[in-house]
Amino acid sequence: MAPTQRETRRQVVLTTAYRNYAGGLNAHAFFKTHSQEMGEDLVQDTFMKTWKYLVKGGKIDTMKAFLYHILNNLIVDEYRKRKTTSLDVLLEKGYEPREKDNTERLFSILDGKAAMLLIQQLPERYRKVLRMRYVQDLSLTEMSLITGQSKNTIAVQLHRGLEKLKLLYTHA
Repeated sequence: MAPTQRETRRQVVLTTAYRNYAGGLNAHAFFKTHSQEMGEDLVQDTFMKTWKYLVKGGKIDTMKAFLYHILNNLIVDEYRKRKTTSLDVLLEKGYEPREKDNTERLFSILDGKAAMLLIQQLPERYRKVLRMRYVQDLSLTEMSLITGQSKNTIAVQLHRGLEKLKLLYTHA
């Protein structure tokens, strides 16, 4: 059975969104969960939920913002259901820690965490736009739609926030 024109259009929209945003979504999910596999699963679930929404006739104004919204909700759900497992239990089940040199990755994670700690010291208006721009990788237009502020106002807040962040970094 040949797909309808509407279904073909939905497939094109979702394929284009996947090509454009999957990398950023994976990075965001990894940053939040600290697990590559879990992050990839959450991104896959994000696109599945988006597909179901489109099939039901849902309308998406800004695809990138929509995808990040879905992903953030899935991350919150994952945190709520996650249970800790002791190392002893894992060792009994056959888990053996690998002896792989992850120093480069560890330094990247620590640098990112240090930057996030410094961002936490900024006033809320700067924190919000810096997270949206550099963690969620949103454009000025998308940020403007989400916040209801003009692109110029957001650009000024980003610039001032980065200047304040530089000052914090040099004094840290």
